[in-house]
Amino acid sequence: APGTRPTQARSTPHTAPPATMVWGAANPVGKPTEAETPLRSVQIDGQVVMKIVKHCSEQAPTLVTGQLLGLDIGATLEVTDCFPFPNQDDAAAAEGEEDDGANYQLEMMRCLREINVDNNTVGWYQSTYLGSYYTEELIETFLAYQENIKRCVCVVYDPTKSASVGTFGLKALRLTDRFLEIHRAGEFTFEKIADKSLSWADIVCEVPIRIANSALLSAMFGELTRTVASEEKHGVTQSDADRLSVSSAPFLEKSLEFLGECMDDLAAEQQKVAHYQRFLSKQQSQRAQWLTKRKAENAQRRARGLEPLPEEEDPSNPAHKPSAEPSRLEGFLIANQVNEYCTQIQATATASLRKLTLVAGSQGCGDVVPAVDSKA
Repeated sequence: APGTRPTQARSTPHTAPPATMVWGAANPVGKPTEAETPLRSVQIDGQVVMKIVKHCSEQAPTLVTGQLLGLDIGATLEVTDCFPFPNQDDAAAAEGEEDDGANYQLEMMRCLREINVDNNTVGWYQSTYLGSYYTEELIETFLAYQENIKRCVCVVYDPTKSASVGTFGLKALRLTDRFLEIHRAGEFTFEKIADKSLSWADIVCEVPIRIANSALLSAMFGELTRTVASEEKHGVTQSDADRLSVSSAPFLEKSLEFLGECMDDLAAEQQKVAHYQRFLSKQQSQRAQWLTKRKAENAQRRARGLEPLPEEEDPSNPAHKPSAEPSRLEGFLIANQVNEYCTQIQATATASLRKLTLVAGSQGCGDVVPAVDSKA
């Protein structure tokens, strides 16, 4: 619903399981050197950006997804086309319409292949609301894609940020190699995380985006911009004036509200970890007491010439049963989300303060901070 922080954002595309799908090879077969080249940038065609913006903006605040198509060339992942996934609610998914979404995707890729358009899957795009995209569904979708596509990316677009504060909210994300190594080995435990020195910032990394247009399209944009600017007074267009809008209070208010909710969730996760640590410490103390008592009992039995009792841990004893560790992934994702909210709040507040300073200077005011009466 609008105005609420999506705790379980639906980021999983409506596709069949990757193992049963016919994935397009994004990188040529037989060239392992290119696959081993680290991904340094994502190049997106301007037409693809417009498709993503149009799809996400028209469906906002509903979260939508789509497929990214292109080529994997060296250190650059080129996104040359995309298509949206049909909207599907939870009730429709429960009725077995998931196969229809998979058939739709395969049919779209077949049609694109027939007209000689790149139909190699390189990732997916999704919309978000106020930057709320760090969820376990995002990680699960990444893991499903990377079983077949080693260097897939997720392009996230935030129409709310673009409309509220005039910032183009487009990002390209991918999982880090360190996180993939630990997660695939099934070693996402306290001990392994400490050994690998993995922090919350080492799960998802942002890849720089470069928007590419053809020379003819760039020339057309330049001509259109020059024509519009010549029709306006003093060569200032309406879009230039829109950048000076100082109305960012609703965006900051919602961001601060979501940040508070995230801090509550983070505190709850920390309470789970603290409870587990206390329980583990109590269990280790009980094991030590049991072992000391068993050794003393065996010493008495040996003195009487009896067989000593086994000193191995008894599985039937509740003190010897291993306790399940709470998942640290949820806490790491919440920490990433807190960092995202803090970053966008800082950027928005800084831009607003600069605009207020500019307005104050144009009106002859010395400072944007109201004067305080010393006699009060």
